[in-house]
Amino acid sequence: MPELPEVETVRRGLQKRLKGFVINTVNVYRARAIASKGGIDTFIDLMNGSEITCWERRGKYLIAKLQNQVDLSGKEYKKQDKEKGWLVVHLRMTGHFEIREIAIPPCRHTRVSFTSIKGEQLSFIDIRSFGQMWAIPPNSSPESMIKGLGALGPEPFDSDFNPQYLIEKLRGKSRPIKTALLDQSLIAGIGNIYADESLFLAGIAPYKKSGELSGVEIQRLCKSIIKVLKISIGKGGTTFKDFRDLEGLNGNYGGEAWVYRRANKACRKCGAKIVRQKINGRGTHWCKSCQKS
Repeated sequence: MPELPEVETVRRGLQKRLKGFVINTVNVYRARAIASKGGIDTFIDLMNGSEITCWERRGKYLIAKLQNQVDLSGKEYKKQDKEKGWLVVHLRMTGHFEIREIAIPPCRHTRVSFTSIKGEQLSFIDIRSFGQMWAIPPNSSPESMIKGLGALGPEPFDSDFNPQYLIEKLRGKSRPIKTALLDQSLIAGIGNIYADESLFLAGIAPYKKSGELSGVEIQRLCKSIIKVLKISIGKGGTTFKDFRDLEGLNGNYGGEAWVYRRANKACRKCGAKIVRQKINGRGTHWCKSCQKS
C-alpha cells in the first residue's frame, strides 16, 4: 500500500498538472469506488462543474479542494457561491492516477474518470479495486464525514509530533514498537516500509515493547522517521510492486532501502544477514546486529 512518501509524490504531481482543471464529465465504472453518501449520482452531481483548486494530503488520503467555476452552460458563478466542497481519495493497495491531454476509452481497470472542459482526462486506475473516493459537500468537512480521516494522529512533519508526544502516547504500552508505528491514530502515514526503515536507523528492535523505549531511543526514533520520510519523498517514494506516480514512473527509494525487502541480504551497515519475521501478522525486516535494544 502506498504510504506517506508515495501519496505525497502523487499529490505533488496532481497539484502541478491539474491547475485550473474544471470537471465537465464524470464516469464511474465501478460503483464500489465511490464511498460517500448518496452513491454515484450524488458524487457526479457534486463533481460536475467543479474546479479543482488545490490538492492536499492528510496521512495516506488525498484531498482536493473544489469550487464552482462554471455551470455546464458556461455561466460563471457569483463569488459567494463558489465553495463546493472536497474530493477525497484513498489509493489503498493499487490505485493510481493517469492524466491525458485527450480522452481515451477506459481500460478494464479504470474505476473513475474525469474529463475537463478542455478535453483533458484524469483517470483513476485500480487493479484490485480497493481504492475509494468521497464527495464531501461544502457544509461538511472531510474529517467529519470519513471516520478513518478524522481518527488520524499528527503528521510526522508537524510540530505536534515530537519526542514528548511519543513518550506520552507509548507510556505503559506493551505492544511491539513496530505495531505501534503502524497505528494511524498514533502517527499518520507510516506503513510497513517506513516503520522498518525508521526502526533500523534508530537502532531499535521491532519487537521491543513500546512502553519500554527510553527517552533517548524515542528521540532517535522521531529523528529517524522524519529523515527516512524526507529522503523517500525526494526519491519519489518506493516501488516494489504496484506504485507509480502521475507520470507512470516508479519511485526510486526501494533501491536504497536499509532493510525492507532485503531478507537474507547483507546489512548495509554491519554486513550481518537481514532477517524477516512476522510481528503481529506483519512481515518485518531488521538487522539483529544493528537493532539490539
